[in-house]
Amino acid sequence: MASQVYFTSLRTGYRNSLPTKIQRLALAAGLEDIVRKGGLTAVKLHFGEKGGTAFIRPVLVRPVVDALLQAGARPFITDTGTLYVGSRGNAVDHLNTAILNGFAYPVAGAPLIIADGLDGGDEVAVPVNLKHFREVMIASAIVRADSMVSLAHFKLHDAAGFGGAIKNIGMGAASRKGKMAQHSEVAPKIVNKKCIGCGLCVEQCAHGAISIVERQAGLAAPSPSVSKVVQIDRKLCVGCAQCIHACQQGALTIDWDTDFPKLMEKIAEYAAGAIKGKEKRSLFINFLTQISPACDCYPFSDAPIVGDIGIAASKDPVALDQACVDLLNKSPHLPSSCLKGQEHYPDKIRAVYPKLDWERQLIHAEEVGLGARDYELVEIEGNKR
Repeated sequence: MASQVYFTSLRTGYRNSLPTKIQRLALAAGLEDIVRKGGLTAVKLHFGEKGGTAFIRPVLVRPVVDALLQAGARPFITDTGTLYVGSRGNAVDHLNTAILNGFAYPVAGAPLIIADGLDGGDEVAVPVNLKHFREVMIASAIVRADSMVSLAHFKLHDAAGFGGAIKNIGMGAASRKGKMAQHSEVAPKIVNKKCIGCGLCVEQCAHGAISIVERQAGLAAPSPSVSKVVQIDRKLCVGCAQCIHACQQGALTIDWDTDFPKLMEKIAEYAAGAIKGKEKRSLFINFLTQISPACDCYPFSDAPIVGDIGIAASKDPVALDQACVDLLNKSPHLPSSCLKGQEHYPDKIRAVYPKLDWERQLIHAEEVGLGARDYELVEIEGNKR
């Protein structure tokens, strides 16, 4: 049976503002069904990096928060810390960035909580017993919430092909250790030419996995006078990524997993873990606006590849993401974007990332029972002035 995906365009009028349409969309998709009175509801979104501009505007988050409050829920707006070093690597920087980007309480209408705590280690091991993971590490505030609403800015992604509902809760609800498990083969990579052997990473490692050793002859160094370098014992490393954030030289980085289909499958399995126990208490809303060719984690947002399409919602994240991909591919591209010229692009994701099999994310999500790719698109009333 096809899952229902509800859609509204961005057409508005005096009596039909966009916030009003967003509320109507959320209610039509079943927002009141997923919450209970007095229940804590995680509103999971991406606050955006400093310098980025394509994230969902806070004033468009407010209608969802207000609808949750009217339904008797107790919503909080949340995200998790990043694996990479940026403006959201710890809760303090993350909250400052969120407020800078407009997600202050008076605007968004709900308190901001960083779901995996001060330094990305507040997590819960959720058993899933799937192809890649027996258990997944999910941010504790996500796990302990009674229900969840995912608000995702739909865009392209240079490793997953696209980022929508599945990625928002798969990668986005994972703790730092969970993100590391998805992105790499656990242990960070040492950039020898940057390491000065200062020992800050050694101090931060709680597992004794890092040590300082003499630099071997011929090993790249920042200068001839630097004789020390760090070494990681992969048997002791748990992939917490604390050392990456401790290093001031950028000498420790993610050992990116180049098997991108595998990464997409891992994201899907983490998404299954993120909603485990609240499969019927989760709602997913994707904003097909400012569809940029790369992730919102970058400190910039490139020109959108198509014009704004609308907003879609469903209780089925797989059907929702499939519908959004289809809506994207049906839309004419913007020649002012990275998709230059007047030629037709039937698959805009592969036009930008020709080597990425983006469908693997959806295929595996369906395989693990996260949802179904078959959908029925239901346009709600009020799509015209």
